[in-house]
Amino acid sequence: MFPANIGLPEMIIIIFLVLMVFGAKRLPEVGKSLGQGIREFKKSLTAASIDEEEAEISAKDSPKIDKTNGSVS
Repeated sequence: MFPANIGLPEMIIIIFLVLMVFGAKRLPEVGKSLGQGIREFKKSLTAASIDEEEAEISAKDSPKIDKTNGSVS
């Protein structure tokens, strides 16, 4: 669907279209908000992986309860 090889002429056309749509004054604002969005997304992914690791560690360290006689091992 979308070609993997984007050359210089295609990049120039894309940049031109972005400038036409957003304008030169709004382009820094768009870039800043896009960067913040990507940063928050990465932050949420790392926070989720840290939470999973902590859950695995706490599951390994928690005492095992024998359900047959209720003793803790």
